[in-house]
Amino acid sequence: MTSPRNLDRARLLLAAHPVVDGHNDLPWALREQVGYDLDARDISQDQTGILHTDIARLRVGGVGAQFWSVYVSTRLTGDDAVSATLEQIDVVGEMLTRYPDDLRRALTADDMEKARAEGRIASLMGAEGGHSINNSLATLRALHTLGVRYMTLTHNDNTDWADSATDSPRVGGLSEFGREVVREMNRAGMLVDLSHVAATTMRDALATSVAPVIFSHSSSRAVCDHPRNIPDDVLRMLAANGGLAMATFVPKFVLPAAVEWTLAADRNMREHGLHHLDTTPAAMRIHADFEALNPRPMATVGTIADHLDHMREIAGIDHIGIGGDYDGTAFLPLELEDVSGYPYLIAELLTRGWSDTDVAKLTWQNAVRVLRDAEAVSRDLSTRVGPSHATIGELDGPLR
Repeated sequence: MTSPRNLDRARLLLAAHPVVDGHNDLPWALREQVGYDLDARDISQDQTGILHTDIARLRVGGVGAQFWSVYVSTRLTGDDAVSATLEQIDVVGEMLTRYPDDLRRALTADDMEKARAEGRIASLMGAEGGHSINNSLATLRALHTLGVRYMTLTHNDNTDWADSATDSPRVGGLSEFGREVVREMNRAGMLVDLSHVAATTMRDALATSVAPVIFSHSSSRAVCDHPRNIPDDVLRMLAANGGLAMATFVPKFVLPAAVEWTLAADRNMREHGLHHLDTTPAAMRIHADFEALNPRPMATVGTIADHLDHMREIAGIDHIGIGGDYDGTAFLPLELEDVSGYPYLIAELLTRGWSDTDVAKLTWQNAVRVLRDAEAVSRDLSTRVGPSHATIGELDGPLR
């Protein structure tokens, strides 16, 4: 049971050093549930039982900055993927216009600090999956111009130039065009996000990037042997790179007992004609019926703390953070069922002997520092290197 004293201490710490969360899929949930109708999903109102996220619960959770994922499914390809990404960016803009007292657009580390000083939630964007740029470096730059500050190189499927953690190897990590994508992200000032990518892609990206990289929502493979997690050798490389690994809360990535159960639950969804990532109310009813017959192994705040303990040991306290993946997963750990739960995780870490300084780095300081460092690299590169106009055909040859 969480100590009331440590929970009070956690809330005080979060008031001073709020959570920078690396990944929240609210924009996609808004698309899937209501076609972006913000009147139908007004997050200034309580959305408990419908969404994991609303403004009041972000406040209770001590969230001070949120990377809103502008994810699009890999079922969308080519220009359709680009258009859907633009629609995702558009709804984030609508949210910022609709809730100006609570959300503040953030493009830089300084913007994040200004939002904190104003008592608003800094709102940044991350594109989830390199398919969003349709093999175009100009499209990558356009996303950056529109405010996207990280791109996950793959989602669950390979791109033409990068291998995913959950697909069959195609190029053996990054292709030459993939390396050019990383270099252009460094030059533009967009963080390279290595969640979802194969370990070979992680290593290639770390060998290529001259700016800190991030994992926006990935945990430790040593603690839970799932391909979505980070091997220890990569965590060590991350420390040398200056980057950041933001632990995720998704039970099938953090709790070994949940892996097989989730495979069966996903299979049940497909048998009902639904995608396994569907979190609409109808899909959740299918999940609930399955769970009633097949009790779900439960992750807890302690499960997530186990990952953070290990990641701190291997990568160091300066290179870890939090990326919950709210509104992008059907299931979550006990006491972390929605965005209000972060104080329970911090209280658990305090119980384990984490210092106030450790917590401040985990929640706020590391993420702000990484973005600031990427901005410095971009300023330097931009004075020496112009935009790349290389094509995938020029660098990789004909697509296979």
